[in-house]
Amino acid sequence: MERNYILFDTPVRDLLFPFTHTRPIAACRVGMLTIQEKWEKWLGAGISHFTVQHLQEKYPLQQGTSDTINILISGHLLPDEQLVAAIHALQPEEELYHENHLIAKVIRGREVHLLPANARKNYTGRVLGIHKPWDIFALNDQAIREDFRLLTAGRVSEPLPEGNQVINPGQVFIEPGASVQCSVLNAAAGPIYIGKDAVVMEGSLVRGPFAMGERAVLKMGSKIYGATTLGPYCIGGGEIKNVVMFGYSNKSHDGYLGDAVIGEWCNLGGGTNCSNMKNNASTVRVWMEAKHEAEPAGLKCGVLMGDYSRTGIGTNLNTGTVVGVSCNIFGGVMPPKFLPSFSWAQGDTVSRYRKEEALKDAAAWMKLKGRDMDPADTAILAGLHARTEPGEL
Repeated sequence: MERNYILFDTPVRDLLFPFTHTRPIAACRVGMLTIQEKWEKWLGAGISHFTVQHLQEKYPLQQGTSDTINILISGHLLPDEQLVAAIHALQPEEELYHENHLIAKVIRGREVHLLPANARKNYTGRVLGIHKPWDIFALNDQAIREDFRLLTAGRVSEPLPEGNQVINPGQVFIEPGASVQCSVLNAAAGPIYIGKDAVVMEGSLVRGPFAMGERAVLKMGSKIYGATTLGPYCIGGGEIKNVVMFGYSNKSHDGYLGDAVIGEWCNLGGGTNCSNMKNNASTVRVWMEAKHEAEPAGLKCGVLMGDYSRTGIGTNLNTGTVVGVSCNIFGGVMPPKFLPSFSWAQGDTVSRYRKEEALKDAAAWMKLKGRDMDPADTAILAGLHARTEPGEL
């Protein structure tokens, strides 16, 4: 029978705002790949999403037919060999749990239904997943290492051009079309992966673990510390440490960005600096939008920025700042530590970004990367604007 894989959102999705305002959990990037891409590599099959209705058009659900065997997997979990084997071992009408949390279930036909208690199998192995936004950068070191092994196994790297200095070259992998010139690549502490047609400009200093996606760019003189990921079409510059940029975003200029997550279609203006540690070395507390309260995120946490958001030149962001979707931040004065989606933040004065202007500006930034905003993207942003009450600002 046909086997159909589905990654489903759990209630964790609300705890991963602002990133899950505009995507299912499994479309988040951790390491070199999104969670969906990891599962597809491990399973050798395409995967669809079961998510909230307003995201389902962009991320459609494939349910198969009445004869299909549907394998539903929790979308916030990261795959590994043992977990994938346990899911493969499930029979139809069985489900897999870890510490009373559902990992996966296998059902016949299109309709998702409850299974009897004796259908439950317990999994005692390691389970890694993202539960809070800061987990994305906290797990990035391990995720880059595992993705590096997954993507490079049995393959040969393109040669590194003369004029570069490399430490531990066996842990450096260059994809076809990539350009690396007059730079230092230190893979002693972790692997370095340079994606297809990516560019590392002259004078860049890179310490692994580090990954660049397709057509990503490191500007001249960049200083990159692990564990950092520049997703596809991202631009990195200045000083970056333990950061995940999902894709299509820019941090092109001088300024510091550390222990942070940046969504898609974002831009950090020249001289933007983001604090990642409090002056008294105490625990950083981060605002959780869905819970309306702050939670501890450890000793280090920088900015968590949703899609389509931007900062002007000279912007300073406080430790543990959360920026929603489609925010415009400028004015040279440090903004509040929580900016709801569609905030127009001139320093500490925050008003509402008008929907028409927000959509127009988002489309313009996509155009800079050669992409057009499609109706599904427009609907997601317009719907989020409607759900973001002016009173939240």
